[in-house]
Amino acid sequence: MPQGDVAVTVVAIAFMVLLAGINLRGVGESVKFNVVLTMVEMAALVIVILIGFWVMAQGDADMGRIVVFDSQSDRGLFLAVTVATAIAFFAMVGFEDSVNMVEEVREPERIFPRIMLTGLGIAVIFYVLVAISVIAVIPEGEIEAVVADEGKVLLAVVQTGAPGLPIDKIFPFLTVIAVANTALLNMLMASRLLYGLAHQDVLPRTLGKVLPGRRTPYAGIAFSTLLALALIVVVTFLADTSVIKALSGTTALLLLCVFAVVNVACLVLRRDPRHEGRFRAPGWVPFVGAAACLALAGPWARDREDWVQYQVAGGLLLLGILLWAFTWLTNRAVRAQRTGFRDIEHMED
Repeated sequence: MPQGDVAVTVVAIAFMVLLAGINLRGVGESVKFNVVLTMVEMAALVIVILIGFWVMAQGDADMGRIVVFDSQSDRGLFLAVTVATAIAFFAMVGFEDSVNMVEEVREPERIFPRIMLTGLGIAVIFYVLVAISVIAVIPEGEIEAVVADEGKVLLAVVQTGAPGLPIDKIFPFLTVIAVANTALLNMLMASRLLYGLAHQDVLPRTLGKVLPGRRTPYAGIAFSTLLALALIVVVTFLADTSVIKALSGTTALLLLCVFAVVNVACLVLRRDPRHEGRFRAPGWVPFVGAAACLALAGPWARDREDWVQYQVAGGLLLLGILLWAFTWLTNRAVRAQRTGFRDIEHMED
């Protein structure tokens, strides 16, 4: 049996191939599977919250730790909170992917923003309650050690708060399902993004090909899966950090940059009279959002050993630039067609 990094890599590759197969089957099957995984994931979080509040009700929790912040590093309080926020940003991954399915919503300009903000609010409530349960149940000084031990902090809450329950035997499988849920959603939307960019001639048109029967973008699914597998192998054997920490941190870093651009785009779109009557956030929100995202994307929001995230992100950006340049040269030489983003209504079927 393979051990160590080899075992992790083999399992990760098999896991990504399985998700690619589900994605290739169709968006309906993927969404249904995602709903099932989401319900299981929520059940795991509810278990942690209930155990945490049960311990609090018994008087065995130290509620004072909830309002006390003690940084063991040399950084100040503000920078310590900034680092924690940048790391926790990965927990909110997935909501931005729903934008790619907005065309399936009736009156998306009015309904979708409210639904997404409602979902964000529910997720925030869940995460805050989980954080309170963790801090109150696990003894002071042990949280960092538990996190370092493969991130088994939620399992530690179950084992500490309810050691007699057999749920701790199956809880690791619930956490794996949570990871699968996020991965499936991201791979599903990544393939659709590649499909859309290919049909707008921003990426090679080969990535926009679909299966004749099921109409799933098999080229985008294959490319995104191969890219994910390459990242797993490279980070596992070349980076001096864990795969999950490096790739999740890179995802948060790139999303922070994307969200900063989105906030700036909101300011630009406000000048377009065609968008009158649609959902409008308060005027100050895009400014604060862009500034906050850029601040959390800076190196001061990461420990020195996590700066590998900038290398991975830079490599991905370079790959994207090379693909765009190849598309631009191909269109210029073959079809004399300009690359670039066009109105979605002009996309070809």
